[in-house]
Amino acid sequence: MAEADIGLIGLAVMGQNLVLNMHDHGYRVAVFNRTLSKVDDFLAQAAKGTTIIGTHSIEEFVKKLKRPRKIMLMVKAGVPVDEFIEILLPLLEEGDIIIDGGNSLFTDTIRRCESLREKGIIFLGVGISGGEEGARHGPSIMPGGNSDGWPHVKEIFQSISAKTEGEPCCDWVGDAGAGHYVKMIHNGIEYGDMQLISEAYSLLKNGLGLSAEEMHDIFKEWNQGDLNSYLIEITAEIFRVEEKGGGLLLDKILDVAGQKGTGKWTVINSLDLGIPLTLISEAVFARCLSALKEQRVAASKLLTGPESKYEGDKQEFIDAIRQALYASKIISYAQGFMLMQQAAQDYSWHLNYGSVALMWRGGCIIRSQFLGQIKQAFDKNPMLKNLLLDDFFLQEIATRQVGWRQAVANAVKLGIAVPCFSTALTFYDGYRTANLPANLLQAMRDFFGAHTYERNDQPRGHFFHTDWSGTGGNVSSGSYTV
Repeated sequence: MAEADIGLIGLAVMGQNLVLNMHDHGYRVAVFNRTLSKVDDFLAQAAKGTTIIGTHSIEEFVKKLKRPRKIMLMVKAGVPVDEFIEILLPLLEEGDIIIDGGNSLFTDTIRRCESLREKGIIFLGVGISGGEEGARHGPSIMPGGNSDGWPHVKEIFQSISAKTEGEPCCDWVGDAGAGHYVKMIHNGIEYGDMQLISEAYSLLKNGLGLSAEEMHDIFKEWNQGDLNSYLIEITAEIFRVEEKGGGLLLDKILDVAGQKGTGKWTVINSLDLGIPLTLISEAVFARCLSALKEQRVAASKLLTGPESKYEGDKQEFIDAIRQALYASKIISYAQGFMLMQQAAQDYSWHLNYGSVALMWRGGCIIRSQFLGQIKQAFDKNPMLKNLLLDDFFLQEIATRQVGWRQAVANAVKLGIAVPCFSTALTFYDGYRTANLPANLLQAMRDFFGAHTYERNDQPRGHFFHTDWSGTGGNVSSGSYTV
């Protein structure tokens, strides 16, 4: 007998918490897991006393769903998603809906959406952010795919999502892979935010020699102002957690960062689309460098750096670090939105950037006060080319520039690596420069490879070649533009 409003496959922590969230909002949910014992454990423990329906076969699971059937997959990205789709297909009817709520690569979502459309099945690729807590009490939800499915899941997703000023942190993102793409950008920005905070920590600890208690107080103060965000908030708390035997837990954690691939996907896509996503790229490479632990330990005994200690005003340096963190954060988001704008153009998506910022305001890992200003910027000018050109952000960068430069300069003098602070400043200086040295670069390319160049006294799109050495003739190679 069909009883359930929606079904969910995959009872890891995220899946369980989403089911409980749906149940809290009045929806009847059927669940299935490949390891059947997880179904029984869930019903006997976290879901005890609820109306959640446990099933022990795919056939039983599908029969429990009201038409059109809505099936949410919370399984590992990649092959497992395709495997479950193949298992489900013989049991489904035209108009049924499959929803992938995992961290799938957006190109896989595009492929699945097109393939299932031909079979009469609606496919949605839905980005979900907020971790375990968000899934249980209100995540940020970024739905995309076949738009025919949105009316059937809109009420469910918007009711279980986080709310900001009464508005759900969930709205239709766009066709095909748009939902998973926006989630990918979210995760890339998350990489950047975490690395920026880690660089601030490194300067406070290694540059100024501050204690964990002092750093707790600093981050707690920062979280009361314009840097207010979930990641700043939890960083302050991390500095308070001690081991049972004494000592700061943070000091016992190995400095080797893990990653699941979404940051790498973001960087690869930025290269494909020709967008200078420098900050997130450096954040990914910083994790790669951290993985070279044994090499770094050996190198630390051989390679020398500055012996100087910071001797200036302590509070002035702390303030400079704060300005650098805020200004670099602006650059990270500016680059992320640049990439989304290019993707919308290349993939024929109609993204609402103010809506995206609103979806990230609550529930997700990068939620912050900062995102409200981004929403306002795009509400004011939906065609805004770059956040740096918005009046608010233009002024914010201007007022923080001195401290930002001071923090980076001091880091260089002290020999403390701050790749994201540095690359953010370099991007800013490059973006505000009318004439870059790329003219010399083009001259060299034409000299050794006859790659041609454009002239600043001629219309764009006209290419020229010079026989620089007098032996190359007038033959030029083909040219292309990223």
